[in-house]
Amino acid sequence: MSIEHVSDTARWVAVYRAMETERPDRIFSDPFARRLAGDRGQAIVDEMKRGKSMAWAMIVRTAVFDELILNVIRREKVDLVVNLACGLDARAWRLDVPSDLRWVDVDFPVMIDYKTEIMKNEHTVCKYEAIATNLTDDAARTALFARLGAASQRALVISEGLLIYLTPEQVTTLASGLHAQASFKWWIIDIAHPQLLKMMTRMWGKNVSGGNAPFLFAPAEGAAFFLPSGWREKMFRSNMEEAARLKREMGGAWFWKLFSIFYSKKQKEMFKRFAGSVLLERT
Repeated sequence: MSIEHVSDTARWVAVYRAMETERPDRIFSDPFARRLAGDRGQAIVDEMKRGKSMAWAMIVRTAVFDELILNVIRREKVDLVVNLACGLDARAWRLDVPSDLRWVDVDFPVMIDYKTEIMKNEHTVCKYEAIATNLTDDAARTALFARLGAASQRALVISEGLLIYLTPEQVTTLASGLHAQASFKWWIIDIAHPQLLKMMTRMWGKNVSGGNAPFLFAPAEGAAFFLPSGWREKMFRSNMEEAARLKREMGGAWFWKLFSIFYSKKQKEMFKRFAGSVLLERT
């Protein structure tokens, strides 16, 4: 198994960002992705069932997250970005953000050390800090959020590709912990429908479970799951709709579009919410 730990999934996604960057018609550019993914990342993709053909979903997610992040930073005058489980995300190096913005990447020590070594000769576009923390450690996470929250007035939190690997109880604890900091105003997440979780588990379950990284979180109520923790949906961007807009649809999308004319209203809404990116704001 190439995936030995949940942090290895970052190498998997980095390969997809590299694949998109190498296209002449790319919808985003991450010149560091191939280097960050390394040979191990490519091995993971090669091992996954339909590893390359399913790249579209994470490529679309990356592009949509880029747009949401930039829009919130510019519109809301964000002074801090807290990037949870940042993996091999290079946005602090590649996005057009203000030079005085403070950007904090948080992840497991092994991932922070690896990324720091790879990027040691590169310069970020903003004020940058990398913090090694296990986000499932309640005491460490609480202390970190308190420190970051106290040093900000208008913070944006990002957790791309994190929540699906947490239990509902862990997600609730995380959401409540973020809401406890008054300066944490916005939170961008990705979310999946329970039916999609089942499909992903059938396709890739052995790969991710073998690395102790099973797919766990896909609430039936969608973003409403976060309401009791103090977060409400401000914007939802459907992966399927965004894929059509960005011209990165999955193979055979035309068939599903044709077949969808027979769907009920409830079924159409379910598929619209099958997977997407969500901007949450404090209630």
